[in-house]
Amino acid sequence: MDDREPATTPTLRTTLGALGADDLGLVLPHEHLFVDFRAADVPGFAQASPEEFSALAAPLLTAAAAAGVTALVECTPPGLGRRADLVGEVSRSTGVPVALATGVYREPWVPRWVYEADDAALEDWMVRELVDGVDDSAVPAAFIKVSADEEELRPVEERVLRAAARASARTGALVGTHTTGGAVLLRQLEIALAEGMPADRFLSIHTQTIHDAGVRRAVLERGAWIEFDDVGQGPDGTTRDLVLTTLEAGYGDQLLLSHDAGWFDPALPGGGEPRPFTHLTGSFLPALRGAGVDEDTLDRLCRRNPFRAFAR
Repeated sequence: MDDREPATTPTLRTTLGALGADDLGLVLPHEHLFVDFRAADVPGFAQASPEEFSALAAPLLTAAAAAGVTALVECTPPGLGRRADLVGEVSRSTGVPVALATGVYREPWVPRWVYEADDAALEDWMVRELVDGVDDSAVPAAFIKVSADEEELRPVEERVLRAAARASARTGALVGTHTTGGAVLLRQLEIALAEGMPADRFLSIHTQTIHDAGVRRAVLERGAWIEFDDVGQGPDGTTRDLVLTTLEAGYGDQLLLSHDAGWFDPALPGGGEPRPFTHLTGSFLPALRGAGVDEDTLDRLCRRNPFRAFAR
């Protein structure tokens, strides 16, 4: 069964509607607005008032827009406190489009119902969220977020990955995996391709944590995406060098850049200390320019690539 909508021009599904390439400029492909790493049965899990959440999240989005960001991808899946309602509200109030995730994070954050659902039901749930909307909203998810333990691909994580790959094959959606172990990452890619998912629908998230250059190259050689998403989390020299090495190797068409920043944490007073979405434009891109990267390449990394990766 093919659940892809009738072929037109590709669009990015966001809280402000489906947007085409001409509607967007710089897109941040990996950020967060709301995350709760506590167990789901902890009192107050994923809870916040709209006013408290907006007090932290709205200034982050407003500052990002002022810095040239035209949309961002919110990478929080179910199990980590995804709140499509709060995110949608602050997106509409600030005018900044936000793309949402479906999918399932790794153990121990896998929701109980996932263990109890059969494989077909898990796949169909992802497809519904991609096509019809997330939770009670009418906003379709833009992509599928999965994860895995760094040492091994556990049985439930493999089930989730296979369901995600099949849902991707049905819809054309990207599957991004939060995985920091090189051997596990390569195993995930092998499984996803075996399930019929095209390689260009697979994204290695947090690839800067994969220190084996051979693993990074193997992912790229298969035609998948990699993402360096620690911009602004510390000195940028190492990530800048990874970008330059990737460009020199000829893989600039498969590279994404972001901060993995934000976010409101309901376990902390006032949501915690926010981290802005502005370091990429304010410091990192100027550093790449200083290293000789031209404007067309920067446009490709920050505008054309994110759209190609997440649009369908």
